[in-house]
Amino acid sequence: MKPTARSAARRQRARPRLALVATVGGILSLLSAWLQAAAGSPVRGQAADSFTLWLPIVRTANANPIHSGVATYYDATGAGACSFDPSPGDLMVAAMNADEYANAAVCGAYVRVNGPQGSATVRIVDLCPGCQAGHLDLSAEAFDLIADLPQGIVPITWQVVSPALSGPIVYHFKDGSNQWWTAVQVRNHRNPIAKFEYRAGGQWITVPRTSYNYFVQTGPGMGPGPYEFRVTDSYGNSLTDSGLSHVENGSVSGGGQFPIGP
Repeated sequence: MKPTARSAARRQRARPRLALVATVGGILSLLSAWLQAAAGSPVRGQAADSFTLWLPIVRTANANPIHSGVATYYDATGAGACSFDPSPGDLMVAAMNADEYANAAVCGAYVRVNGPQGSATVRIVDLCPGCQAGHLDLSAEAFDLIADLPQGIVPITWQVVSPALSGPIVYHFKDGSNQWWTAVQVRNHRNPIAKFEYRAGGQWITVPRTSYNYFVQTGPGMGPGPYEFRVTDSYGNSLTDSGLSHVENGSVSGGGQFPIGP
């Protein structure tokens, strides 16, 4: 029977629907392939031209990202821009590049450095003004653990870590600190410090951090003490200490230590 104009038009209207079904089927096939690849296995496309399709593995972001860069070394003493005291008995220290110094937010943090010949864990005590993002300026003692000193500069990866520490955190009052201009530094902390607060008038007051790694309260200061402090690390863990006396250019121990981070 000869097809009528109406049946021909009906077939033409059906073609877009078939194309749509094929398109949706292709999308579902690709989505299935992507999900299998995310689990870490290769899949094969089901199209007419068969081929192996490799898709990237999707990973959850790490709270402590791995940085890539270079390492150099300098004659470190343990002192520097972070205002820590010299530590001749512990020279596993380093200076952070200017891009990632973050107004002293990394001061006192511990970093695991992997180099061509080994690894070392260092504490950030200084700023390297001329260093770019990813660059760590290590003590000679730390550099010697990851590469030969004559190399001078080597590629590295590094990551913030939570080391095993003995004892609680320590509050150090700066020389010249008083009830009107109160400057406190947190020392011996396992994790990077994100916030420092003191309690006054029944409320917690956040104290601004300086580039030289002291939390300074002025206009008014914190008063004569005793104080109640709350310190929060970069992972959101908080430690609270009360009954702390003011000791100019002296230190007062807290009551606890931060847990190990991710």
